[in-house]
Amino acid sequence: MRFIRVGDPGLERPGVEVGDGRFVDISDVVDDIDGAFLASDRIDEVRTLVAERVGTGAVQSLEGLRLGAPFARPHQILCIGLNYRDHAEETGQPVPDEPILFTKAPNTLIGPNDDVQIPRTSTKTDWEVELGVVIGRRASYLESEEEAEACIAGYVTVNDVSERAFQIERGGQWSKGKSCPTFNPAGPYLVTPDEVGDVLDLGLWLDVDGDRKQNSSTAQMIFSPAFIVKYLSQFLTLEPGDLINTGTPPGVGMGFTPAQFLRGGEEIRLGISGLGEQRQRVLA
Repeated sequence: MRFIRVGDPGLERPGVEVGDGRFVDISDVVDDIDGAFLASDRIDEVRTLVAERVGTGAVQSLEGLRLGAPFARPHQILCIGLNYRDHAEETGQPVPDEPILFTKAPNTLIGPNDDVQIPRTSTKTDWEVELGVVIGRRASYLESEEEAEACIAGYVTVNDVSERAFQIERGGQWSKGKSCPTFNPAGPYLVTPDEVGDVLDLGLWLDVDGDRKQNSSTAQMIFSPAFIVKYLSQFLTLEPGDLINTGTPPGVGMGFTPAQFLRGGEEIRLGISGLGEQRQRVLA
């Protein structure tokens, strides 16, 4: 299924996208697409309900409606750095032996087509298309990647917006270059694993003002999503609804010579095969 959340910020209601720009509203049976729902084992129940409503014509158009992030604000957003070999090379850093972990403030989460705001004093705001993993059950000390896969509720397109001067030049950890307001557009869909197919064979792309900057595949990942979930569970407890951003391929602004950064006024478009596309205006 492709879960969505529709409505104004803070007033989103849950639904399921059913193709052709239509959706089924499930807000009468599901409070929200949040950790409690994802951990409740109600996916099959909702799938049956949606099929019944499609059969009776109880569908609505998405035209003119705002899409929020397809899951509610998570307990935590965890991010993996340098998870594509050629991206590590373009940044001049060694390919990691283990996943590089940093965190991102949960309140950075916005809808897939919401505006991205450049922070005050920013000089190096950058883009990053990424595969996001949403956790569906509590996970701690997982023993295998098969166990890890069973803990994944679904996958989502993410733009891991970054401010490179804050991240790299201001000392300390990366988080302060990752946690500015609006720095985590997500969606449009949270897609359940059964509809994704081979998660290590998904195309990723990102354009700025129509110019293709990133164009790669999850096949280039150093660490797979299942490995990342298993690995992280050895150090912390993953909760239902948590988001993991799994890293970006080459083509980020800091990788160009000279570097290219967002100034305001640009349009970013990005997408992942089967997970949908995003479009953001960049505001100075």
